[in-house]
Amino acid sequence: MSLKSPKAFFAPLAVGAPQPLREIPARPSRAIHFFDPSNPKMVDKIPQMVGTVDVLLGNLEDAVKADKKIDARNGLIEIAKNTDFGPTQLWTRINSLDSPWVLDDLNELIPAIGQKLDVVMVPKVQGPEDIHYIDRILAQLEAKAGITKPILVHAILETARGVAEVEAIALASPRMQGISLGPADLAADRKMKTTRVGGGHPGYLVRQDAPKGADGTADIHAARAIFQQDLWHYTIAKMVDACAAAGIYPYYGPFGDITDVVACEDQFRNAFLLGCVGTWSLHPKQIEIANRVFSPSVEDIKHARRVVAAMGDGTGAVMLDGKMEDDASLKQCLVLVKLAEELAAIDPALKATYDAIEVD
Repeated sequence: MSLKSPKAFFAPLAVGAPQPLREIPARPSRAIHFFDPSNPKMVDKIPQMVGTVDVLLGNLEDAVKADKKIDARNGLIEIAKNTDFGPTQLWTRINSLDSPWVLDDLNELIPAIGQKLDVVMVPKVQGPEDIHYIDRILAQLEAKAGITKPILVHAILETARGVAEVEAIALASPRMQGISLGPADLAADRKMKTTRVGGGHPGYLVRQDAPKGADGTADIHAARAIFQQDLWHYTIAKMVDACAAAGIYPYYGPFGDITDVVACEDQFRNAFLLGCVGTWSLHPKQIEIANRVFSPSVEDIKHARRVVAAMGDGTGAVMLDGKMEDDASLKQCLVLVKLAEELAAIDPALKATYDAIEVD
């Protein structure tokens, strides 16, 4: 049994560390764009990408070869020092906690660029103890470096145990900003039989019942409709619930088939409808898809504003276009209206679009 007072949850974990946040800011993060700080071509594009994407993430983990780890870390420090990120957030994905590079990642990044880092993404989180470990180290480094704002933590679900303990992970620290699905490593850990990075699989399906033949028996050879299923629906839904309960933010992870922009958009939209606030971008073409999909449509905002206007104080029920709208409807619509306001504050084009909506 823990004897720790709940009040101590929001106490700094090191003398001189900044006061933990009581509420995680709702900063738009429709696309978290990954780049390799050791890749000169990617680095050269960063200044032009500022303001076009909600989050730029310097990746130090899986996509970086072992002999490039130090170059990537040093590259991220130089980029952060020399770039004005404006409205764009700067995140990093550190190496996994069982790697030989992670301590150097933290010990070098935080003193050098901790004031500019918004979020540290932690891969392969197994349970709340991993977050506790990062939490304490960040507090110590913040205190030593004189950092005045707490650096937030984002966990990736990439193991079966991580999914099983996702609620505890979400509640492990006031630094927790959100959680992302990591489908490739999770598939391997679960022994799933797919080699795809996110998305569905044609073998995971349901088939329409066989029609009756002339003799009254099922004709199993007749043409039947097939519906491909979503391998990740359960995990995303569980992650969304854990994040909502903890007051943090859920994200879809990577979609590996860069060329299939249609399937990518479908997967992103499924995640958006389930409650995710954003996704990862592995290629610039996925940024446009994410920005569009994770922004409410004009039709959705128009309807939401109509319901808000008609519901008044939120009590009772009204009929709009032949459909009943009540208190629950109002709550759903307020989610969209609030999101539109947050996005309009950082996206001038979207603001103009939403401002032009006329509610009849």
